[in-house]
Amino acid sequence: MRGSHGFLLGDLEVAWHVSARPHPASAAMEWTACFTTGTPPEAIADFLLATAARADPAVNYDHYGRVLDALCAQGWARDIDTPDTRAWDPGMSAGFAWAELPEMIRDGDPRPGLSGWQAWAEPVIGDPYQWTAVFSASVPHDLVSAFAASLAAPTPVLRRNPPESAAGRLFVTPAV
Repeated sequence: MRGSHGFLLGDLEVAWHVSARPHPASAAMEWTACFTTGTPPEAIADFLLATAARADPAVNYDHYGRVLDALCAQGWARDIDTPDTRAWDPGMSAGFAWAELPEMIRDGDPRPGLSGWQAWAEPVIGDPYQWTAVFSASVPHDLVSAFAASLAAPTPVLRRNPPESAAGRLFVTPAV
């Protein structure tokens, strides 16, 4: 895991780049996940904890549907046009999709045009993204599910500066 690589996702700087290798001496990455500034830290932490808990974080055991199941269990809805590959939060301000990956996202599978998971927050359609996260094609789906379940959890989280574009979409409770 390391900081930014100097590239952008959704016009936002990548702040975290996480990868797995088939064995510690390997130079080749099996998969990679990138998180921009503003990505909810709780979701990144849960992704990292799930990665650390796996005996082999480079092996994928699950079907990609597990990710959408994790989101829908928390009240997200499957997209009406692409229900097998996309879900939206109840306010339609954040999305999660299995879609073709940006070129700069590297994976152990060298074929071009691979799909992977992408998540983003865009409280007002057409406004700049608040954050984005991208998981290459080979990221194990149970790890992406951990990120998704954390992201969709209704548990209150501490935010010092809620984004202005999310005004009226957030339930704000004063911290005690």
